[in-house]
Amino acid sequence: MKESAVKKIAVLTSGGDSPGMNAALRAVVRTANYYHIECYGVREGYNGLISGDFLKMGPRSVKNIINQGGTILKSARSMEFKTKEGRQKAYDNCVKLGIDGLVCIGGDGTFTGAKIFNEEFGIRVVGVPGTIDNDIFGTDNTIGYDTALNTAMESIDKIRDTATSHNRVFFVEVMGRDAGFIALNSGLATGALDILIPETRDSMEDLFANFRNAEKTGKASSIVVVAEGEKLGNVYDLAKQTKDEFPDYDIRVTVLGHIQRGGSPSCADRVLASRLGFGAVVGLMDGQTNVMAGMRSNELVFTPIEEAIKKHNEINKDLLLISEILAI
Repeated sequence: MKESAVKKIAVLTSGGDSPGMNAALRAVVRTANYYHIECYGVREGYNGLISGDFLKMGPRSVKNIINQGGTILKSARSMEFKTKEGRQKAYDNCVKLGIDGLVCIGGDGTFTGAKIFNEEFGIRVVGVPGTIDNDIFGTDNTIGYDTALNTAMESIDKIRDTATSHNRVFFVEVMGRDAGFIALNSGLATGALDILIPETRDSMEDLFANFRNAEKTGKASSIVVVAEGEKLGNVYDLAKQTKDEFPDYDIRVTVLGHIQRGGSPSCADRVLASRLGFGAVVGLMDGQTNVMAGMRSNELVFTPIEEAIKKHNEINKDLLLISEILAI
């Protein structure tokens, strides 16, 4: 490999945590060590850049963390970094340490901050997509999505046991403020009667029609999976309207919430995080900047951060059709 474009790098985790962030951090630190690049961890995301909360890291700094959820560097959403004054402080701290490259692990907000920081001060930045929502363009999957999806699936499986035992209808809310990937795939995997996601035009009439069709086929219990960003209404409103239409139904609501963010990352997330952490460092060494490392068709690719922010992965419409057919 030609001479590296960076000599000292820093790595941070920012925004909502996701399972596999630690595995990505481990990959960044050990890849940097392999190529004789000094590496610093930044505590609490961009807040740490501003306050100068840096920690020099080596191979032993990241031992035994590949299996841990969350992030050992901690994470935070920084309001001060959104100001020019805050970013100036962050830059000054980078200059003091001689840091000429940043690896920023997170989602849209993290990447927006990295892009502005690079454009203002010229420090090379590479993003690593860590978010359970899987809504970032430029990678087939984001770090944490597979783990969150399996957590949702396992939880809904347990809910189905009690739904079947008591002939109940359960409305289950899963995470996905702007994207329905978790809802669609967990709903398909658990045999949900209906799946309500932000990307589709849903109606109460269609939902009620599905319940009536289920009655005709002899279904005595049902699961409806709802993404938290569903435009039709929140999960409690949907359950109430359904109860008004079907007074005899025994309806319950479960909100899975932050349980989906925690837990030991799956094998898929550990491997993805390892590949993207490695890719981020190699990208910086090769002179890449203002890009995100991602995996597409099992190959490492770099996507301009601006594209990663503006565009979004699209829902697979075939999965929508399959879920409808198999819910009979």
